[in-house]
Amino acid sequence: MNSLASILQTVLVLAQQTAQQPAAQSKATPLTILWQHITTLDVVEALTFISFGVVCLFYGWRIFKILVTICFGLLGLLVALWANGQFVHGNVIWLAMLCILFFAILSVPLMHWGVSLLGSLSGGILTAGATMALGLNDQRLLLAGGLVGLVAGGMISFIVFKIAVILFTSLGGSGLVVVGLLAVLHHNVDPKQLETFVFGYRWFLPVMVLVPMTFGIILQYRFIKTAQDWSV
Repeated sequence: MNSLASILQTVLVLAQQTAQQPAAQSKATPLTILWQHITTLDVVEALTFISFGVVCLFYGWRIFKILVTICFGLLGLLVALWANGQFVHGNVIWLAMLCILFFAILSVPLMHWGVSLLGSLSGGILTAGATMALGLNDQRLLLAGGLVGLVAGGMISFIVFKIAVILFTSLGGSGLVVVGLLAVLHHNVDPKQLETFVFGYRWFLPVMVLVPMTFGIILQYRFIKTAQDWSV
């Protein structure tokens, strides 16, 4: 519970700082934002990330409805932060709780659409990561690579629903495991050397995410084929 509270507090603080400093936001990159998050995690939170990520890799197909509901809730949190900064300017906690509850309930009738959207986003993240791993760091190239995966992932997700489930749960679980592992390493090795390695080798993070993700895709596909009571 303390870990979840600290994560929520970190998200709120970072969002408020971003709203107050728009100039700094333009200089931030996804890699620097990810690294900043990794360095703020303690060992307990990192192990929690790893544990939940492993569950998603192995049994994401069993809990995908819960994962979609959580993602809708996070979307509600972002909407609350934006609305508070633009219109309300009040206590963001209560507004965030209301928006999270509303979007979580909304996820139930929109479950299929939510899964397809998450599958599409997963495709975009994969191709954007591959573009970065190839050393094509220009923002326009990254955007083009992400859009290709976004469209392809969306088409596949709407055609074959099970692929969307496997794709977004495997990618999400792999991302959690990688973030947790890097946070643990950050506490046990020289942080400067680890940072130099992460930022010096652009292929490092995409490969770290791709390896457990591939493992999760293979496992979940085999589990779904043998599960007689599983339905979407």
